[in-house]
Amino acid sequence: MSQRNWQKDKPVRLTKREIEVLSLIAQGRSSQEVADALFVSKRTVDFHLANIYEKLNVNNRVKAFRRAAQMGLIPVEAFFSDSGD
Repeated sequence: MSQRNWQKDKPVRLTKREIEVLSLIAQGRSSQEVADALFVSKRTVDFHLANIYEKLNVNNRVKAFRRAAQMGLIPVEAFFSDSGD
């Protein structure tokens, strides 16, 4: 198995802003939409995404969300809760 065992590496820590970016991306927003919501440039969002990908050892948004959810770094319940509650 050539894939690195990310669970045994040093603990992954996402910054508060990286968690915000990843959460908005997980809602299906584009980088520009995230930038607008956070009052930053698209380039800043892309910078945060690059840092997230590196920390989580992934190469796209879907994998980043999945890995962060598996590691308990983002609250998954918010994305899958029943709106009828």
